[in-house]
Amino acid sequence: MQNIFENIYDGKTVLVTGSTGFKGSWLCTWLVSVGANVIGYALRPLNEKDNYVISGLAKKITYIDNDIRDYQKLHNVFSKYKPDIVFHLAAQAIVLESYNDPIYTYSTNVMGTVNLFEAIRQTSSVKVAINVTSDKCYENQEWIYGYREIDPMGGKDPYSASKSASEIITSSYQVSFFSKEDTTNIASVRAGNVIGGGDWSPNRILPDCIRALNNNEPIIIRNPNSVRPWQHVLDPLCGYLTLGAKLYMEGKKYSGAWNFGPSTKNFVTVKQLVNETIKQWGSGEYILKKEVDTNPEESFLHLDISKAVNLLNWVPVLDFKNSIKFSIEEYKVNDLISEEVFTQRINHIKKYMNLRFQSGSK
Repeated sequence: MQNIFENIYDGKTVLVTGSTGFKGSWLCTWLVSVGANVIGYALRPLNEKDNYVISGLAKKITYIDNDIRDYQKLHNVFSKYKPDIVFHLAAQAIVLESYNDPIYTYSTNVMGTVNLFEAIRQTSSVKVAINVTSDKCYENQEWIYGYREIDPMGGKDPYSASKSASEIITSSYQVSFFSKEDTTNIASVRAGNVIGGGDWSPNRILPDCIRALNNNEPIIIRNPNSVRPWQHVLDPLCGYLTLGAKLYMEGKKYSGAWNFGPSTKNFVTVKQLVNETIKQWGSGEYILKKEVDTNPEESFLHLDISKAVNLLNWVPVLDFKNSIKFSIEEYKVNDLISEEVFTQRINHIKKYMNLRFQSGSK
């Protein structure tokens, strides 16, 4: 697993904000497996089933329990640990929750980004920083084409708008403070509809499915015909790590924005996802429930990944069925101790890498 990233992360101090979250905890697991000294900065896990908890990551990384909105504490962590590489994943990440608490959403996603880059600006050790935002940062024009990195930012709901703002802040800091060769190499990455084991976020279809299946209850589907570009968490994380290594080795030429999405074969309806989940789980049923949605999410959008494919030699390798298969296996760990769960996660990363090499990507 080291070779794909040119051993860049081995022995490096890597700070991951949002380390207790779904994507953040999977990223920490991967970084630990390639020899990084991982510093996690995040709020406490939401529940005992979260991936961070069941994987036993508290024993494998240095964890700081703090809020990204607290600049002084964040700055102190940078001063103390002097990270070489930073991945920023701390965020309020739920669209519907952004309607319930827009102030928290904006203060976390917007000012959290400012705090991060200010801390980096004051810390000379940081060679690379990647801001993880969302596919929802784009101004959705309701077209059928994939959004490119050069397309306009936008967002009607508070979450999408906050991620758009985070992207604009990243671009501003890049031009204003990180354009010279002896400064931090920064980039932003965009993905969406990421699935995988250990995600128990509310109002996300796969976690909702698993909760219902665990309780022997029918899965409730509200928007069965909505199409989403599903991807397993390992696909975008591989892209983030590949980009981080390129930024470290080759610098400014890899700065800027990058999309990491699935192939078009993974664009399927919610109903198809539920049916495949039930099939691979081995039992279950669903019911359709019509509701008036007063806080709608944006309509379907997907990402043009040509830039990452051509310049990073990154391709999505997990098809839809394998994405569900990996996820179901990762959720079915109730009888395992944390070390066994961690080992399973590592084995899935190894399986993923084997599939990647078979696909022809480095």
